[in-house]
Amino acid sequence: MRFYNQMPLRRISELRREMDRVFSEANRPRAAAYPPVNIAADEEGLSVTAELPGVDPAALEITAVRDHLTISGKLPGYDEVEGRTWHRRERRTGSFSRTIQLPYAVDAETVQATCRDGVLRIAMTRPEADKPRRIEVQTA
Repeated sequence: MRFYNQMPLRRISELRREMDRVFSEANRPRAAAYPPVNIAADEEGLSVTAELPGVDPAALEITAVRDHLTISGKLPGYDEVEGRTWHRRERRTGSFSRTIQLPYAVDAETVQATCRDGVLRIAMTRPEADKPRRIEVQTA
């Protein structure tokens, strides 16, 4: 004679499998966003730097729309040599595009970008209408 119901045990088993799957996925390495960026902000504007070694600056496309910045381009491929066997390929190749949400809207007309030694630097100003203002408190 059985004194327990099989259903709760089945549900516990299903829950355990689901938890194992969740923890397995959490431990799986994820692809890092490319290119890696640093963003600094102040009341006047934003400064974004991105690491882009080996990328031709003329092949970069940068767009700024309101509070979003998109950096797109193409990374050079590997030199294919007959008879060469690759043991590891960790460097990316091919096209990339990254859109970053900025902490506030920027004036797209004033965006300036320079690239030197594989580091892209983007300077953006904050529109006057969007800058914080100090409000004077009137006394009676």
